[in-house]
Parts: sequence; C-alpha cells; structure tokens
Amino acid sequence: MTNDMPETTPPNPTARPTAKWRIPLVIGAVLAGAVIGYVGVSSLKHPAGGDIACNSAVALAKKIAPLAHGEVAALTMATTPLRLPDLTFEDANGQPKKLSDWRGKTVLVNLWATWCVPCRKEMPALDSLQTKLGGKDFEVVAINIDTRDPDKPKNFLKEANLTSLGYFSDQKAKVFQDLKNISKALGMPTSVLVDGNGCEIANIAGPAEWASDDAIKLVKAALQPAAAGF
Repeated sequence: MTNDMPETTPPNPTARPTAKWRIPLVIGAVLAGAVIGYVGVSSLKHPAGGDIACNSAVALAKKIAPLAHGEVAALTMATTPLRLPDLTFEDANGQPKKLSDWRGKTVLVNLWATWCVPCRKEMPALDSLQTKLGGKDFEVVAINIDTRDPDKPKNFLKEANLTSLGYFSDQKAKVFQDLKNISKALGMPTSVLVDGNGCEIANIAGPAEWASDDAIKLVKAALQPAAAGF
C-alpha cells in the first residue's frame, strides 16, 4: 500500500519558536489562563453537587437550625444545595414507588431494618410523628431494607401496633446505597428531611426521638406551601 500523503520535514523539537509563532503561543497561554480562571470562579459559585433549584432548602435549613436542639440536636442541617436521587422502592402491595411521588410535600425519609436494634426502638416515635403531623403537607416515608423474609418487617409493625406508618420496602437495599453514594447514609437508621422539590433540608445518622416536642417544632417549621414538583 503506497503513501500518497506529501512528505514533510519533521519539526526540530529543540528549536526556539520564531517571532512569527511567539505571538500565537502567548495569546494561547493568556486564553488558557483565562479559561482556567473562569472555571475556578465558576466552581466557587457552583460547588460540586450543588443544585441551584435547592437553594431555598438551604435557606430554610439555616432558618430552622436553632430548633435543632434537645432530642433532635444530632440533626445536620443542609449547607449545600442538594437534590436527592429519585429513590425507588415498593409499597405494601408490591407496587413500585419513587420519591418524586411525594412532589410538593415535605417528607421524612427513613431507612430501617428489623435486624437494626436502634431502628426498632425508633419506629414508635416515627409512627407517632406521622399520627401528629401526617397529611397533605407532610409524611414519614419509612423504607424497610430487610433483604430476606419480607413478612418479618410487616409482622413487626403489626405486633408493635404501629398503624399510622405506611409500609414501604426495598429488598435489594438500593435506597441505602443511593443515599450512601451522596454521603447521606452512613449507618442504620438514617433519616433525611426533604422538601417538596426533593431537596435535602437536614439529615441524621442514627435514631432520634421524633415524637418529642423538639422534633415536632422543627418539622412544623420545615413545612412549606406546595412546591412546583421534583
């Protein structure tokens, strides 16, 4: 096979650029510096993981932060705008559900399992929170992640007479991994307070006394008018 491309003399890598080429090189360096500077400034304005649509959730978190004391002192308030993944799981009838099904409603997403002792102790408080505040503006979405016997968590709720909570499950525990990937699930139980746009308001690693006056006041303060969806 012949080479029809014209032969050219290879450039000498040790040769200094002529005046003709120095100007484009200088201009190129200036432009590159400008681009790097712009990227640096942009990254400061828009931190990694930030979602401008969630700025209002951060503002709300800052506003209600003084209420994160006493029984809910372990809550970490959102400081960076973050929209949660559209978590997928199932309801009590095995029908698919996703977090965006609660658009416009403030939600306390909680992950629990029957093998988790702190989770079991926390469930009555979550049930009480749902009894007191559950409605058109708020819901506790407690997602069970038992991966073996699907009847065990259902029986636990029944035997403990926890009737206010809806039953949701993810036998693959993908919801835990999804939250772990954004550093919002470090152990069990874990809870994330989410606004009507699917944005984080606060999170907690570990149990909380959700039926306490401290928790009720904080959640009430977090409730917002119906938002424009996820």
